[in-house]
Amino acid sequence: MNETLKRTISGAVYIALLLTSILFSTESFIILFGIFLIIATYEFSNLAGINKIFSILFVSLFYSTVSLVSFYRSETENYINKFLKEKIQITIDTDQLFTVLLVITLIVSIKCIIFLFDDTQIISRLSKYIYLVGYIMLPFLFITKISFGIKDYNPKIIIGLFVLIWTNDTFAYLVGKSIGKHKLFERISPKKTIEGFLGGVVFAAFAGFLISKLYIQPNPDFSNKSILIWTIIALIVSIFGTIGDLIESKFKRIAGVKDSGAIMPGHGGVLDRLDSVIFVAPIIFLFYQILYYVS
Repeated sequence: MNETLKRTISGAVYIALLLTSILFSTESFIILFGIFLIIATYEFSNLAGINKIFSILFVSLFYSTVSLVSFYRSETENYINKFLKEKIQITIDTDQLFTVLLVITLIVSIKCIIFLFDDTQIISRLSKYIYLVGYIMLPFLFITKISFGIKDYNPKIIIGLFVLIWTNDTFAYLVGKSIGKHKLFERISPKKTIEGFLGGVVFAAFAGFLISKLYIQPNPDFSNKSILIWTIIALIVSIFGTIGDLIESKFKRIAGVKDSGAIMPGHGGVLDRLDSVIFVAPIIFLFYQILYYVS
């Protein structure tokens, strides 16, 4: 089987699995990304050289706990109160929880950007675990969280986000390959070009326009602003998605490997497929919060 056919089949399986889980139910979506998180943690542990068993157990427990508390709050509160025999009434404030998690994630994201531009090739053990928490684990929670938009689960939001990422990646590659001459960040990713980056931005913005007009049912509060909102999301995806891709490339360069894993023939590992979205998700969540409070 040639490489192109491998990439096509594994890519089709990945997209079909992703779309099916997102559209089928909230639970299937959360479970799939929990599985992705476990695989990504294993791959990152290999790249960073940290304990795999501890890392997987820690992120699995944290992801499961926060998901239960956040998405099934009333059921969780009732169970805890029943378990405590109603001596203490527990009320869980998920908004405050995710605000704290967002602050932590954004701080680690800034650390990741500094790390990207730093020439140091040695990462301390403490930093490796900080990256595991803020660069790998918490963004997966925000991927699931932003799919709820302002109120209820809306699969169109997360599908729209992935379409923007795929559009940006595809056209950045095509434009860069056809007319790219000026390197974007040669010492980390020699194939990326400034022309490719700009091409990705333009086509992602156009895709954002089409999504807002043809796919997303505008929220009544933002009916006149839907195009602007999705254009801004497209710009966020293009800029921060590219940064996320470069950060993962630096981890791989330090580890001396081409791909984070081999679970997807022709595409590499889960981290290779999700490196953009995990860096973008917290920024999109922040954007939604600002949008909500401003409105």
